[in-house]
Amino acid sequence: MKRLENKIAIITGGADGIGKAAATRFAAEGATVVIWDMNSNKGEETATEIQKNGGLATFVKVNTANFEEVDQASKQAAKTYGRIDILVNNAGITRDASLKKMTSEQWQQVIDVNLTGVFNCTKCVSAYMVEKMYGRIINTSSVVALYGNFGQTNYVATKAGLIGMTKTWGKELGRKSITVNAVAPGFIATEMVKKMPENVLKAMEDKVPVGRLGLPEEIANAYLFLASDEAAYINGTVLSVDGGITI
Repeated sequence: MKRLENKIAIITGGADGIGKAAATRFAAEGATVVIWDMNSNKGEETATEIQKNGGLATFVKVNTANFEEVDQASKQAAKTYGRIDILVNNAGITRDASLKKMTSEQWQQVIDVNLTGVFNCTKCVSAYMVEKMYGRIINTSSVVALYGNFGQTNYVATKAGLIGMTKTWGKELGRKSITVNAVAPGFIATEMVKKMPENVLKAMEDKVPVGRLGLPEEIANAYLFLASDEAAYINGTVLSVDGGITI
């Protein structure tokens, strides 16, 4: 039996990168995947690709920073499938700048998506999980939440905030048979990262004890484990998937 057989999973930011890898992996393990993203072209492409490979996936354009949009999309998913079993809060953006140069707009944009967006999705979706007394919520943090990073005041603040939210929700929702955990990826070789200059990539690799960048599929595997019944007794934890960079 597949590990997510007959589960309904919402993956935010699932159009490309780590989110796409997770959507593909979850579908391969039997889940019906609902991709929430702002990129309609890539979102539709990912859903179609999954369908062509025999999986079940749909795409819905959702701005997770907008509570009304999230609320409506959650209602529609619950109405269509009868329940929502898994939520992966993977959507996130960066607007990097040093503290001196960072604008209020750059700060707020990242807060709106990376922090408020996760609050919106979890608040709306968890209500349906509580009805069924079952759920798996996975938040995407980052290793920079654990040690900081130059030029990322806004991003680090949101990713550190997600760790606190994860632990709080683990306490609040655990008694409802809903687990809440976070994954903290390290340097991951997404298409965007691979376009960086070779010397920058080499410098990133040199910082990692295992000597390479991680693959999006390796983060997807961590999501999969935490979403599965094998992780039923793991709640409120942060799983670093970083090749040992935080050692």
